[in-house]
Amino acid sequence: MSAAPEERDNDTQSDERDDGDFSDMLSEMRILLPGAQMLSAFLIILPFNGGFAKIVHLEKLLFLATFLFALASLVLLSAPAIQHRLLRPLKDRARFKRIATRQIVAGAFALAIALVLGTDLVMSEVFGATVGLAVAAVMGLLIVCAWWLMPVYLKRRL
Repeated sequence: MSAAPEERDNDTQSDERDDGDFSDMLSEMRILLPGAQMLSAFLIILPFNGGFAKIVHLEKLLFLATFLFALASLVLLSAPAIQHRLLRPLKDRARFKRIATRQIVAGAFALAIALVLGTDLVMSEVFGATVGLAVAAVMGLLIVCAWWLMPVYLKRRL
């Protein structure tokens, strides 16, 4: 026995909404990935500059943490695209989207940390440790507000 027309319409609408959500997720990754790529590329070449050897041990540790968080963000943000290609055709689209969403959020979190640490690294080298920490704190606050708190606020308002 076939499904009632209303059920078929609901299934079609649900599939279209799922495809729209999936397309949105892929678009969001396309926005985040270039930032992670650029930061990682910048950090990869940094140790090969002559002045890098002159920085103090603590700054090298800060660089290492920044580099590792940038690479982690790159891996996590690109993972859903690679997984999608390897899992085709998707058997459980909803489950894949849940996992991919978690990876994207984790990647964005790693990118946020890398941006804050990178801000501190650059500003400390140019203006000193105090200014570096202050500007990094402002950058962290900006990221927390724009990336994490604003969506919560908007979701509650709607």
